[in-house]
Amino acid sequence: MAAATPRILVIRRRYLGDVVLLGSVFASLRAHWPEASICVLTEAAYAEVLGLNPDVAHALVFPSSVTGWPRFIRTLRAARFTHVLDFDNNDRTALVTRLSGAPVRVTYDREINPFRHRWAYTGSAKITNAFYTSEHITETYLALLSALGVPASVRTVRLVPRVTDRDVVRALLGPAAAPSPAGASAAGGSAPRAGSVGVRRAPRVLVHPGSRSPFRIWPAERFAAVCDRLQDELGAQVFLVAGPGEQALVRAIRGHAQSHLVALSQRFSVGQFAALLAEFDVMLCHDSGPMHVAASVGTPVVALFGSQNAAIWRPLGPRHTVLQTPLPCTCLGAAAPDPCVPSDSYRSYCVRKLEPDLVFSALRATLADAPVRHA
Repeated sequence: MAAATPRILVIRRRYLGDVVLLGSVFASLRAHWPEASICVLTEAAYAEVLGLNPDVAHALVFPSSVTGWPRFIRTLRAARFTHVLDFDNNDRTALVTRLSGAPVRVTYDREINPFRHRWAYTGSAKITNAFYTSEHITETYLALLSALGVPASVRTVRLVPRVTDRDVVRALLGPAAAPSPAGASAAGGSAPRAGSVGVRRAPRVLVHPGSRSPFRIWPAERFAAVCDRLQDELGAQVFLVAGPGEQALVRAIRGHAQSHLVALSQRFSVGQFAALLAEFDVMLCHDSGPMHVAASVGTPVVALFGSQNAAIWRPLGPRHTVLQTPLPCTCLGAAAPDPCVPSDSYRSYCVRKLEPDLVFSALRATLADAPVRHA
């Protein structure tokens, strides 16, 4: 590789959704420097998803113990990075940025967050609080490119599931059950779409009921009520999927449901999970990392939000629906299982203000607008 070719290190420690949403930054860097090598430094749990982004060459992971740091630093120095973009600006990432030896090192100078360790950086991008709280997080990410003089030319995020992962998932799902005539509508019998032939397969709905915050979880009995209506009224095939620590949610939903729900209890790799999401006509979920993975593979999302800022964290792209109670919401009071903290979106129960009828209507509308898929 020629010495003049940029070797770029992007630092973002966590979480899944945050790492996925850096895709517009990677694509803009690639558009500006087509030959650049783009590496991302993250925590081990989030490294695999970067292999699904065509603009990322490879990933580095933070050492898991103190003894791993000497080797990590040698690897960091040997890479001879020319540019470092630190999206975290904390004690650890500032040190890594400086130790990289890159001649160009940038981070944020946010209005309400102190600019830490200025000695580690050669430049910064100023972000006002008004901008941060009103724009999608990808706009904040893209703003850091201004410190490099790189235009924010791409505003989409795309993950590409591997063929091998898609084959595994398709073998697991099998053919869609209960296909209906091509002219029948998943939303209730509208006229056939022009050019449709053969048999239209039953619509597939994936439900992911988990969340990092137990306060943000919609009640299991409401998920079950919506799942029943999807099958009874729309002839949909409904699947449930959740992480290892969330299987109790799946069991609770199945326990309340009157219809058969397929629970996918297998352990999926990140690549397989992305491929799984790509096979569905819509996903119902909370504001979460899986929500952003679904959007990035082109699957429409109906997302349940509590008091978090949907302007910042909504799913990116068209055909997504965000359902959120008007804010500030009226407190649930004694109906809340634990004390609610209105000022903390991770400890408020606003999502429980959403009613099943509203959620079902959003799913029905999304399925009505879905492209015809044939069995």
